[in-house]
Amino acid sequence: MHFISSQDQTTLYSMMGFEGLENTGFLFDTYIGILLAGLIGIVVLSERLKPFFSAAIVLLVSIVTSLIAIRGISQNGLELHLFGGSFMGDIPLRIDALSAWFMLIINLTVTTGVLYGIGYLKAYKPVKTIITLHWALLVIFQSSMLWVCMVQNGIAFLIAWEVMSLSSLFLVVFDHTDAKVIKAGINYMVQMHLSVLFLTVAFIWVYFKTGTFDFNGINLYFGLNSNTWLFIVFFLGFGLKAGFMGLHSWLPHAHPAAPSHVSGIMSGVIVKMGIYGIFRMITYLKTDYILLGDIILTFSVLTGIFGIMNAAVHRDFKKMLAYCTIENIGLIGIGIGVGLIGLGKGQNVLVFLGFGGALLHVLNHSLFKSLLFYSAGSVYQQTHTRDMNQLGGLIKKMPQTALLFLIGALAIGGIPPFNGFISEFLIYSGLLAGIHSVDIAQTTLMVLSVAGMSIIGGISIFAFTKTFGTIFLGSARTQLHHEPKEVSSIMLVPQYLIVGIMLCVALFSNTFLHVIIVLLNGVFHVNMEIGNADYLRYSSVLQHISLYSLLFMAVIGLLFFIRKSIAGKRESTYHSTWGCGYVAPTSRMQYSGKSFTKPLGKLFNFVLIEKKNYNELKSNEIFPQSRKYSSSYLDFWEHWLINPVIKYLNLLIDQFKFFQNGRIQTYVLYGIVFIMIVFIGTVLNLLH
Repeated sequence: MHFISSQDQTTLYSMMGFEGLENTGFLFDTYIGILLAGLIGIVVLSERLKPFFSAAIVLLVSIVTSLIAIRGISQNGLELHLFGGSFMGDIPLRIDALSAWFMLIINLTVTTGVLYGIGYLKAYKPVKTIITLHWALLVIFQSSMLWVCMVQNGIAFLIAWEVMSLSSLFLVVFDHTDAKVIKAGINYMVQMHLSVLFLTVAFIWVYFKTGTFDFNGINLYFGLNSNTWLFIVFFLGFGLKAGFMGLHSWLPHAHPAAPSHVSGIMSGVIVKMGIYGIFRMITYLKTDYILLGDIILTFSVLTGIFGIMNAAVHRDFKKMLAYCTIENIGLIGIGIGVGLIGLGKGQNVLVFLGFGGALLHVLNHSLFKSLLFYSAGSVYQQTHTRDMNQLGGLIKKMPQTALLFLIGALAIGGIPPFNGFISEFLIYSGLLAGIHSVDIAQTTLMVLSVAGMSIIGGISIFAFTKTFGTIFLGSARTQLHHEPKEVSSIMLVPQYLIVGIMLCVALFSNTFLHVIIVLLNGVFHVNMEIGNADYLRYSSVLQHISLYSLLFMAVIGLLFFIRKSIAGKRESTYHSTWGCGYVAPTSRMQYSGKSFTKPLGKLFNFVLIEKKNYNELKSNEIFPQSRKYSSSYLDFWEHWLINPVIKYLNLLIDQFKFFQNGRIQTYVLYGIVFIMIVFIGTVLNLLH
C-alpha cells in the first residue's frame, strides 16, 4: 500500500510544533500500521486486555487521522493517491475542510464510545470470540467512516460504505440470542443495501456520462446537465443512512437493539455520514439550487416534526432517543435547505447561517445525543428495562447519571447555556434572514419553516420533560430485581468529557464560528471574512449570549457553594412529599409516560397510530374476569407503506412455493429440464 502526494507537502503543522511530520504520506502509513497492528493485537491478547487495547488503538488512530484532518481545515486541503491495481487504478484521497470536519467528529465520538463501552460490556459475559469480534469491528467501523470521508472514487467509496454498513450491522446484533435484535439487524441490513443500490445507480449514471468514477466526474456532469434528478438519486441513497422521514424506518429498531455505546456512536456519527454525502454532492452542484433548497427545506421540516412527535409518545427510552435523532436530522436538513437557497440567490449570509448552522449542529448533535445514549445505557445496565413506565425515582440511586441526562436533555432542547442553542440560533437566524431577503414564495416557505422549528422545539422540551420526570423523579413504579446504583467511573468519565466539550462550544462559540467560516470559504467559496458586517452581527449576539451563560453558571455555582457552606455541617432529615392530605399514596398515582403524552397522541392520532391490546367486555359477562390493558404506538410509514408492501410481496412469493416441495424426484426433473433447454438451444443456435 503506497501513498503518493500530489500537492506540496514541504511543511506539516510547523505552526503547531509538528516539524518532524513533514510528509503527510508518513502519517497515512503510520495510521495503516496502527490499524493492522491493532487488529492483530485484539485477536491475540487476553480477554481482560482486549477492551483497553482496543481503546488505545482507537485513540491512536484518532490522533493520527485528526492531525491530517486539521491540515484539511487550516490549509487548502490535501490530495493523495492510493494505487488500486489494474482494475481501479489510482484511488484519490482528498481531505478538504468538509472531510476534515466530519473526520474530527468521528474520532471524538468513537473515542468516547469505546471508553464508555469498556465499562458497559463488563455486565455481559459472552464467549471470548464474540468479545474479540466486537472490539475488532469497532476499530474497523471507525476506519471505514474515516475512509468514507477521504475516498473520492465511486467504486472505492461504495466499498468503504459497505464495510461501514456491515461492521455496524454486526455491532448492532451483539446480543444475537435475542430474536428481536436479529430482526432489527436484518431490517438494518436490507435498508443499508437499498442505500447502496441508489448510490450505485448514481455513480454508474455519472460513469456512463463522463467515463470516470472519480468524484470530479460528478462535478463535470453537473456542469453539463440538469442537476436535479441525479442529486435526488444521491439524496435518496444518503438520506437512507441519515434517517430522513420515510427513509428512517431502520433507525428506531437498530438503536434500541444495539449496545448503548454502539447506539451513541451510530446516532452521533453514522447517520452523519449520510449528511456528509449530501454536503459532498452539494459542493458539485452548478444549477437548481433554489428548487433543491425548497425541496430539502420542506422535507426537513416535516422530518423534524415527525421525529419529535414520535419521540414524545414512545415509552422505550432508547427508541425515544432514536426518533429524536430523526428530529435533529430534520434540523440539519433545514439548515442545508436555507444554505442552498442562499447559493441560488447569491446571498452569502444565508449560506453562512444555513450551512454553518447545519455543520455546527452535526457536531452538537453528536455530542449531546451520544451523551443521552450513554446515560440511557447506564440506566438500562442497572435496571434491565427500557420501559420508562417501569422506572421512577432513579435520581436518588443514580444522581450523576440523572445530572448527565438532564444536561443532555437541556442541550438537545436548544436551551442556554448549552451548545444546542448555538447551532439552532444560526438556523433560526437563517430562516429569519431569508424572510426579508428572498421572494414571496421563499418568504412563505421560510415563515412556515420558522413555525415548524418552533413546534419542534416545544415538543422536544415536552418529550424530555416526560422522559426525565418519568425515569428519574417520583418513586419507583415497580420492584426491580436488584437495587440500582451509580455506574462505574469508566462509564462516567467519557460523559463528563462530552459535557466539557459541549460547554466549550456554548461558551466559546466564536472560536467554532471562525472554524465554520474557514470551512465554508474553502468548500463553498462563501468569501465571508471575519470582519464582515453580517458575520460580526451574529457573532456579537452569540458572544453576549456566551458571556451571560457564563455569568449564569457562575451564579448557580456560587449559590450552591454558599448553600453547602451554610448547611454542610447540619444534620439532614428527609420527609415524605406532602400528599395533599392523602396519607396512603402509591406509585400508581404518579404520572406515567403514557398519561403524560396521551393528549398529544389523541390530538395527532392520524400520524401517531396507537395499537391497543384489550379484550372488550361482552354483553353477557355479568361477572367479568380481570383484564389487562396495554398499548403501543406504530410508525406511520411502516404501518401504511412498508408493512403492506412486505405483505403483498410475501403473498407473491408464496405462489412459487410449489417449486420447493421437498421431493428429490422433482429436483432431478428440474436438472433434466435445464439440460434439455441448453441442448435444444445449442442445436438451434439460440445459445452461443
